[in-house]
Amino acid sequence: MSIHLTLRYDDPRAALDFLTGTLGLVPGTVATADDGSVGHAELFWGDTAVMIGPRSGDPRFDTGRAVVYLVTETPDALHDKTSGAGARVVMEPVDQDYGSREFAVEDPEGNVWCFGTYRPSPPAADAP
Repeated sequence: MSIHLTLRYDDPRAALDFLTGTLGLVPGTVATADDGSVGHAELFWGDTAVMIGPRSGDPRFDTGRAVVYLVTETPDALHDKTSGAGARVVMEPVDQDYGSREFAVEDPEGNVWCFGTYRPSPPAADAP
């Protein structure tokens, strides 16, 4: 089993460009309309997918501002790359008391993308 998040954007093309060009997510399937607008896109960070699309006007599915956490072994190098590419840094690299090295940037529509070394792990198989 896995969890993959979906974010809705006012301008999914700009989000796609930012997430791939600035943050380094890898594009997968990108479905476009006849006018070239992005109808659905799948972006990958390792084996985790982030799906994006346009806001639909349906409050059941349109997301608000989100905070996304992505694991990286090289947060300082990634910070330098993303800030050098123009990302707005909202948290400079910091060592957390739980052992993670992290930083955070904001995308053009206000979602916060955190990058850090903390890697959540599932509970033991025999746990309730």
